[in-house]
Amino acid sequence: MPQANRKTPGVTQHYATRLGEYDEMYAREGTLLPYWKPLMRELDQLGRDGLERRRQMAMRLLRENGVTFNVNEGIRGSSRPWQLDPIPLFISSDEWVVIEAGLKQRAELLNLIFSDLYGPQNLLKQGLLPPELIYGHAGFQRSCVGIPYPGGTRPLVLCSSTLARGPDGRMWVLDDKAQSPAGAGYALENRMVMTRIAPALFRDSHVKRLAGFFQPLRDRLARLAPQNREDPRIVVLTPGPYSPTYFEHAYLANYLGYTLVQGDDLSVRDGRVWLKSLEGLHQVDVILRRIDDAFCDPLELREDSRLGITGLLQAARLGHVAIANPIGAGVLENPGLMAFLPGISRYFLGEDLKLPSVATWWCGQERERNFVLENLHRLVIKPIQRTRGVGSLFGAQLSENERAELRERILRKPHLYTGQEVVSFSTVPSLVDGWIAPRHSILSSFLVAGDDGYVAMPGGLTLISPQEGNLVVSNRAGGLSKDAWVLSKEPVKFVSLWRQPKHDQVLPFRGEPLPSRAADNLYWAGRYVERAEGTARLLRSIFLLRRELRDANGGIPKPYIYSLLRALTHVTGTYPGFVGEESEKRLRKPRAELHSLLLDTERAGSLASILQSFGQVAMTVRDRWPGEIWRVVDAIRMDWAEDDETPGPASYRTEDRLDQLIMQLVAFSGLTSESMTREAGWVLHDIGRRLERALGLISLVRATLVPCMEESIQRQLMETVLVICDSLNTFRRHYRSYMHLPTVLELVLMDQNHPRSLAYQLNRLQKHIADLPHNQVSQRLTEDERCILEAYTELRLADSAKLSQDCKEQGFRQELDDLLARQAASLWRLSDVITSTYFSHSQPTQQLSLQQPDEEV
Repeated sequence: MPQANRKTPGVTQHYATRLGEYDEMYAREGTLLPYWKPLMRELDQLGRDGLERRRQMAMRLLRENGVTFNVNEGIRGSSRPWQLDPIPLFISSDEWVVIEAGLKQRAELLNLIFSDLYGPQNLLKQGLLPPELIYGHAGFQRSCVGIPYPGGTRPLVLCSSTLARGPDGRMWVLDDKAQSPAGAGYALENRMVMTRIAPALFRDSHVKRLAGFFQPLRDRLARLAPQNREDPRIVVLTPGPYSPTYFEHAYLANYLGYTLVQGDDLSVRDGRVWLKSLEGLHQVDVILRRIDDAFCDPLELREDSRLGITGLLQAARLGHVAIANPIGAGVLENPGLMAFLPGISRYFLGEDLKLPSVATWWCGQERERNFVLENLHRLVIKPIQRTRGVGSLFGAQLSENERAELRERILRKPHLYTGQEVVSFSTVPSLVDGWIAPRHSILSSFLVAGDDGYVAMPGGLTLISPQEGNLVVSNRAGGLSKDAWVLSKEPVKFVSLWRQPKHDQVLPFRGEPLPSRAADNLYWAGRYVERAEGTARLLRSIFLLRRELRDANGGIPKPYIYSLLRALTHVTGTYPGFVGEESEKRLRKPRAELHSLLLDTERAGSLASILQSFGQVAMTVRDRWPGEIWRVVDAIRMDWAEDDETPGPASYRTEDRLDQLIMQLVAFSGLTSESMTREAGWVLHDIGRRLERALGLISLVRATLVPCMEESIQRQLMETVLVICDSLNTFRRHYRSYMHLPTVLELVLMDQNHPRSLAYQLNRLQKHIADLPHNQVSQRLTEDERCILEAYTELRLADSAKLSQDCKEQGFRQELDDLLARQAASLWRLSDVITSTYFSHSQPTQQLSLQQPDEEV
């Protein structure tokens, strides 16, 4: 038989040869489970190339949607693209019934424990829980004892349990999360991507929908409102853009239709929580918090917290605001509780746990402590509370000295440690280097309180280990995620979060107030994008000149290029740069200075620094950008990453890279003009753009056209200024081939119909400022209106011919310089007035959220 006719083994056959432990697809018998067969047929049909194409498509969609996970918190933290394995995890309908029942039981149990610990404390009084285990845990907030909760019998609105299948085929619970369980938003995004890359497989597999989880969540939060239940104001409280899971915070706020806020956006007055916005204060009814307990209120909890709201606990105590989850739920994350859950379950529910916890020994008990110390080499040692830099320790991986040190720490404070059995998780099929290979996995499940019990998300977020045999499974450790598909035996009905009105009618528009911090960041996004574009255009002209404009002797006309280099320093504010006493050396050899101004992120005013700041403020308000705009932002951030010394393809020249950047910045500005509604956020964003473009233009003109030059150099500078302002073609159409200073000034300063002129910017600023909310009843002009009217009127009255008069004595055009100086002073004063009037939060925009322990997904 010819060699070519032999059948090539499929990718699934290759996978079957690598099995060594319990596998989700083959179980223990080595026989493919029936409900996995459709997937295996599709994978064999796709082959390695098809699977790789599917993986690439998933990566592209995730990047376009801006799905990230911040590996390290803080302004220097690295944002890593979210990783999704294109092979889903299948869970049969029969098995899900068992898992779901166990999850609901566990959620009810955790809710009862929470209600008891902050209520009658019968568990402590009857000895079912040791006092040291609870009172020694930082998650138990004594100031929350006795606070009434509007959730009725289920104050615990959300919770999460991490599951893993052991070698015996049973599902075990590894841990519980109850403060602000993370991962539900990532699970939803994974599902969105999987339905795009494998639509036929998803449809034919009858996969249960995730919207059936988020609808009860939204209903539950609405019913928590102490007042205004028909139309409550619900906000999502985030630590900020440097939180590891900030993407999820913004994504859920947008998906559920809530306002995303930070602590400084809220204040407590008269025992009520208020949202600070451009229009004034708006009462908040419900807070869906994404920050840990201790950081929620610096008045009664951690006084060094910059993330919370002063007086929040008192507002909750008075019943004026509902918080999900209630503050104090962190005590339920104590791993030491797992050793006592079986007894508590029988006490509260009269039944055993349906989903057992992994074997746990709390070291606060003598017998259990002795067992842990004798078996350190076989156990996982966990502190009972999350602490930055302190995590789980695998005894088998420690040296003798390290185990001895650990033993001493346990003996000093035994109640702070637990020992857990090392569970060998089951493996799942995953795409690794073009082949399907087994990887250990865990499943994070999510539950929300409903009217008749808890509702479990069908499936959840699956994480897989990065290397074969690795039992450490977390996104922070480099793990990948999977979409978990819970299969149904019959077609699944479509579920949507959209509500239908009772009658065919046009519903009234309901706009959300714009928080002052969001307004500030939208404003600065506009300023940074214009600052970056102006700097990039000037740099591009300089690099083109250095490459192309050579005189007969192979040199560049020095006064001409020196003038542009000095303009670069003035426009960017990077003094001394090309001006000052030591500038002559840099002017003769500008390469090092230009490279710094192009790529040095540590230098204020450099292009890379401006783009970094733009990315940071854009990330802060990412829930405000339409999808296409965010893709442009993400492309800019990726092309000019902090550690990228050569942004763009290696074959690009510097001016080509700048060309690409300018195109991206122009695309961003165009999309904001075409895709954002003309509400207060867009108005402030455009104010930032117009203000920055005006200031940049003034600096450019003062540095290039105010000094007197010989006629040939002056003409070259005028043409270059027109190029930088993207006005050369317009100038040619208006004035043919006649180039002289009055006509150039007329176009770039005074033409109200030219979008690049100073007059156009002032005109737009005047209109926008009139649209901003003003509280005063008087007909007198406000300070911001007075600033812009003064500048605009003076510019309209100016005479371009008079401004261009020769200046042989002074060496520069005094009247033009004075006018531009007054214009700049008015605009800077306007900037200060806008900041003090409309951006009322008290902390800097780029505040680090470095106080909160790392969130885990």
